Amino acid sequence: MLTSTLLLIAVLCAAVLIRVPYAEMSPGPTVNTLGEHDGEPVLSIKGRKTYEPSGHLNMTTVRVTGADYRMNLVEAVHGWLADDSAVVPHDTLYPDDRSAEEVREENAEEFTQSLESAKVAALRELDVPVGERVVVSSVVRGGPAEDRLHAGDVITAVDGEAVEEPGDVAELVTEHEPGQKVVFTVVPAKAVKAAEKAGEQPTVSREVTVTTERADDGRAVVGIRAGLDHTFPFEIDIELADVGGPSAGLMFALGIMDKLTPGDLTGGEFVAGTGTIDGEGRVGPIGGVEMKTIAARDKGAEYFLTPEDNCATAARDAPESLTLVRVGTIDDALEALEAIRGGKTAGLPRCAAG
Repeated sequence: MLTSTLLLIAVLCAAVLIRVPYAEMSPGPTVNTLGEHDGEPVLSIKGRKTYEPSGHLNMTTVRVTGADYRMNLVEAVHGWLADDSAVVPHDTLYPDDRSAEEVREENAEEFTQSLESAKVAALRELDVPVGERVVVSSVVRGGPAEDRLHAGDVITAVDGEAVEEPGDVAELVTEHEPGQKVVFTVVPAKAVKAAEKAGEQPTVSREVTVTTERADDGRAVVGIRAGLDHTFPFEIDIELADVGGPSAGLMFALGIMDKLTPGDLTGGEFVAGTGTIDGEGRVGPIGGVEMKTIAARDKGAEYFLTPEDNCATAARDAPESLTLVRVGTIDDALEALEAIRGGKTAGLPRCAAG
């Protein structure tokens, strides 16, 4: 008997000491995009008439263990058996070829981009004009353009030829041979920000000459990535710290629309959801949907707007009392909300387990 007890203790001690290459996901905070967080409005709109809707349009999150945390075997087994957590390979969340800081920066960038897309999708749905401009998205460290072009600079022309979309920049640059000079006409990022702060259009432009270098495939490059930026006819601020990734796009777009239109999109009901969104209003899949449905249910949600590509996974273990509504576009979400506020929920497109 003593031997068995000592053996059991030894096994348990070993299990605690053994580190396994897994990370844990669990339900994270859920925040009403129509309300406040830490005493501040999540959505603030200035320069346009707004309304104060009731109800909830909650974005949901997933809590994950840190990049440097290594689970032991006991924790992993507990997570596998628990209903409100998921154990996944560590490199699923933190790939070996990227540092923890790089992962955080990527998540922050994706979150910022999702907010931009949410604004674009919401305003286009409301037929509010949205301007577009080609900008420097990033500058390669040590590349020819470093300290000459800067992220946020608006590119109006390359070698005197006007650019209308990001692809135009790469096409015009690669017409050169490596070692040749390219002339960019840009509005500096600082001038853009100053003009926007004053409510004006930026007018200051300058020419910047950059010498190309040879890329691995032989093309001429200058070491920048061009992207598309948007301008809005009024100010939309979204304040939510310590959140990363693109999965709140749909709920922010709906929150913006609710703030800009009279009445309530939800009819006062508690609706939560998730999903990426692009500028055309298409809803994309996200990770950790099972944890997000639990978070929504625990907060009090009755309906959960679910990206159609996540439906099968979400429905396999859907929380009781939570209706999973399938959406593929912002129009699908608006139709679902119309049915919910009208009490006509029998015909809602519901998620089914695959």
